[in-house]
Amino acid sequence: QVQLVESGGGLVQAGGSLRLSCATSGSIFSLNGMGWYRQAPGKQRDLVAAITREGSTDYATSVKGRFTISRDNAKNTAYLQMNSLKPEDTAIYYCKESNGWRDYWGQGTQVTVSS
Repeated sequence: QVQLVESGGGLVQAGGSLRLSCATSGSIFSLNGMGWYRQAPGKQRDLVAAITREGSTDYATSVKGRFTISRDNAKNTAYLQMNSLKPEDTAIYYCKESNGWRDYWGQGTQVTVSS
């Protein structure tokens, strides 16, 4: 079955950087779209960044210019490079893989940005 495992979260000071990874298995990764979402306590899960199988990207307004989504089809892994982190970026970050028929989610990784 399809499995997604996020890693790379942690505690960082404001202005710092983190790189999240989403390793997938059980799917034809190169054919699927990938997305990063985040959910803060008491809030809904929102899209942070997405990348199509062709490599086109899209970002939430709040992270444009600070975050970069990428993918390595040889490693079946998607990444989210997060720079200039702010306390409001604190959330659980989830990756999602979409094959056009179904979405698959990882278990999430906590990102905490201290002021």
